[in-house]
Amino acid sequence: MTGLKRTGGPLPYIPPAGTADVTPPDSTVLRTGTLSWLLPRRSALAAALLLPVITVLTALAVMASSTGMSLTETVSGLLGTGDPGTVMIVRDFRLPRIFTGLMVGAALGVAGCLTQTLAGNRLATPDLVGVNDGATAAVVAAAAGSTTGMVGDWWLGPVGAVAAAAIVVLCAGGAGGAGYRVLVTGIGVSTFIGAVSDLIMSRENDNTAGGVFLWAVGSLNGRDWSVGTPMAVVLLVLVPFALAVGHRLQLLRFDDDVAASLGVDLRRLRAGALALAVALAGTAVGVGGPIAFVALAAPVLAQRLAGPTRVPVTGSALTGAALIAAADALGRVAAPVELPVGVVTSVLGGPFLLWVLLRPDRATGKA
Repeated sequence: MTGLKRTGGPLPYIPPAGTADVTPPDSTVLRTGTLSWLLPRRSALAAALLLPVITVLTALAVMASSTGMSLTETVSGLLGTGDPGTVMIVRDFRLPRIFTGLMVGAALGVAGCLTQTLAGNRLATPDLVGVNDGATAAVVAAAAGSTTGMVGDWWLGPVGAVAAAAIVVLCAGGAGGAGYRVLVTGIGVSTFIGAVSDLIMSRENDNTAGGVFLWAVGSLNGRDWSVGTPMAVVLLVLVPFALAVGHRLQLLRFDDDVAASLGVDLRRLRAGALALAVALAGTAVGVGGPIAFVALAAPVLAQRLAGPTRVPVTGSALTGAALIAAADALGRVAAPVELPVGVVTSVLGGPFLLWVLLRPDRATGKA
């Protein structure tokens, strides 16, 4: 009998006759030699659809301008064939700013996905564990006494976020316990740290207060490759770990006893997921300021696209990037003067929060 010759490339896995197929109904098993992996079809399709959406939004963000720059002028500036002023605006200001915004949005999306899954609550975001207030306090403290109105270096954000999260974890008795315990403790610590930041700012001059205020509402103004490149490096390093952790976090949808019986070290898993969320959100806040609602909205929207059985780490990253690109473009055309991206997300976030509160979670059936 002449057998069929394999021509190479991953092929769908077909179980032997008489063997029960335990493949999840929303996935396809791809096998190459001794290696195999599950391809979640719905999540892959959602990611494939989000990529062109991000491309379109990025193009709109490049063209968006409160000064009325035309499409032709934007393209000429992008290609380097326009006048020097247009080329400088497009290439030196807008492109690095938009790239940084995409990286910030992706980091906030992944961080929000991890914290929401940890807590089992769609309203759980990294700022509830003190990330935003810790990062803000570090930047405010660095700017104290300045007469130029410049905020501190971007890396102060993650340092302050890690310090605040460490205080929260210590007060909560460790990160390995139930997620709600860390979140409730985080609310109290965040309130105290926020009050300290306000006290410091109340004693500063107008230049310092004005510069820090613009950053504190969430702004990409003036962000260039010097902060965008480190942000991209952080994502390249941490997102693969987040994907691995996200795969294991699916087991937290069972109770702790069931998850432990499946071989999950709950303390290590929760501590690792929380550490990744703090590092990603802290870096994003240090670069772009505490941009509101992206960490809340991106995972919820990604979950709707990927389905209730998945922890949508990739989808949350792409959705977060899309939200920042859209908010940045809208902020430059919605008013006579440019609106910070954090203001735009806050205005849009209020109705979205009501939508989340009023619609039940399809994964749990609860509001």
